[in-house]
Amino acid sequence: MPDHPPVPEEFTVDELAARAGMTVRNVRAYASRGLIEAPRLEGRTGYYTLEHLQRLQLIREFIDRGYTLAAVERAVSRSPRTSAGHTLDLLRLLDEPHHDPVPEVMSRDALAALAGVPRDDRLIEALGEFHLVKWLDDEKVRLLQPTVVRAGAAAVALGLDPNTVISLFPLLATNLREIADAFVSKVASEIFQPFLDAGLPEDEWPHILEAVESLLPVASQVTLGIFRSQLSESIDREIGQKLNELGAFDRA
Repeated sequence: MPDHPPVPEEFTVDELAARAGMTVRNVRAYASRGLIEAPRLEGRTGYYTLEHLQRLQLIREFIDRGYTLAAVERAVSRSPRTSAGHTLDLLRLLDEPHHDPVPEVMSRDALAALAGVPRDDRLIEALGEFHLVKWLDDEKVRLLQPTVVRAGAAAVALGLDPNTVISLFPLLATNLREIADAFVSKVASEIFQPFLDAGLPEDEWPHILEAVESLLPVASQVTLGIFRSQLSESIDREIGQKLNELGAFDRA
C-alpha cells in the first residue's frame, strides 16, 4: 500500500496560546492584524498547525527583544509563511553560549588571587566601568566576561601592572569591534543579501544557518592567526631593540 503523508498536528486556539506562551486574546489580536493565517474551520472551531505556532513564537521572540509591534508586523508580514521556523533557528543560534559567555560569580579575594596581587577594590571598579564585572555585594562580583577577565588576570600574573592590562582593554575592544563589523558586513552583503533578494528560498536556509554558525570560529581563527604573526614580529622588534641598546651601553 502507498505511504500516506503524516497528518499535521493541530491545536485549538487555547492549545495554541498555551504552547506559544500567550493569552488567547493576544492570539486573536495577532490574527486580526493578519500576522497569522486563518485556521482550518470545523464547524465553529478553528484548528491551527505548527506553522501558526512558529509564527507566534517568532512574534513573541521579536517583542521580547524589544521590537515594537509595528516593527514586528512589518517584518513578519513581509517574510514567507514557511520562514518562521528557520528565523527562530537563526535567532536561537545567535543566543547560544559561545556568543554570550555564561557569567561567573566569584569573591573579590578570589579574583585578586587569580592575578596574584593583593585585593584592590579600585581595580574591580575599573573593570566594572568596562562592563567586565558587576558588584553583587560586599564580598562577591559577577564576571560578565569571564574569559576576558581570566586572560587579563593571567597577564597580570606574568608581571604586567594591573592598570596597564586594564588600559589595554578599550584599545582591544575598539579595534576588534572594527574587525567584527567588517566580517559581519561582508557576510551580510555577500551571503545574506542575495538570499533576501531571492525571496528566502527554502533550500538555502541550511546554508545561511551554517554560515552564521561558522562565522565566529572562522573569524576568530583568522584574527588570532594574524595577531600571533603580528605579536611575534613586535616581540622580535622590541627585544632586538633592547639588546641593541644594551650593546651600545656596553661599548660606551
